Amino acid sequence: MATSPEAAGWRREPFTGAGQTYDCFEKGEGPGIIVIPEIPGLTPEVLGYAEHLVSEGFTVVIASLFGTPGKPESALYGIRTISRVCVSKEFRAFASNAERPITQFLRAIAADLAARTPGRGVGVVGMCFTGGFGLATAVDDVVLAPVLAQPSVPLPLTPKLRRDPGLSRQELDVVKERTKTDGLCVLGLRFSKDPMAPADRFTTLRAELGDAFEVIELDSGPGNSEGYGRSAHSVLTREIKENPPNSAFHARARTVEFFRERLS
Repeated sequence: MATSPEAAGWRREPFTGAGQTYDCFEKGEGPGIIVIPEIPGLTPEVLGYAEHLVSEGFTVVIASLFGTPGKPESALYGIRTISRVCVSKEFRAFASNAERPITQFLRAIAADLAARTPGRGVGVVGMCFTGGFGLATAVDDVVLAPVLAQPSVPLPLTPKLRRDPGLSRQELDVVKERTKTDGLCVLGLRFSKDPMAPADRFTTLRAELGDAFEVIELDSGPGNSEGYGRSAHSVLTREIKENPPNSAFHARARTVEFFRERLS
């Protein structure tokens, strides 16, 4: 993996929407997908997932909302990043029933990407801290394939926050209505023992969205057959093994199928 997105051929440009400006990286051809990195940012692992989507025939835009693009993950880097974003008004990491300003920015990216790429609309995949943001973008009709990978916001510090779906009641009602009238479907991924992406959150989403919420839950319990550790968290990046393919590998493949089904 190249040490920076630019070195790997990604085009870097600032994007402004909803009064906010962040750098975005773009590469590929075909239907559009927005990738929102996990903490601590656009690491080589996140870039690898985005490259995988490009190789599968998509135009990918990576929204770099925090961190240093291309910088490898480390414990100190992660702590410094999470300490900054948790107090940011754009993310509202501790708020329940909240509309987060950053999702308005992501909707602006989605509208721009949908207008200039083929297909019926765009997909959005968020991971970890950004895992639930894709669901809030789906209040807009152009978002047809939201993927929630281990959604961790609001941070699950209380039972109420663990049950919170990660968006406001008004936004959830719009998404719920779209599942009935537009055939919108949502894909969620998590490890079974991951406390940062609590099972209660998926229980709430199942109750609200019914069969329109497809869940992939990978077994990370004690003695699991694939050797996932107690800290297993990142379904689409850190935990993937390709030879032989593990369940995280197959979950990544399912996201590609999901995007093809919904965007073609």
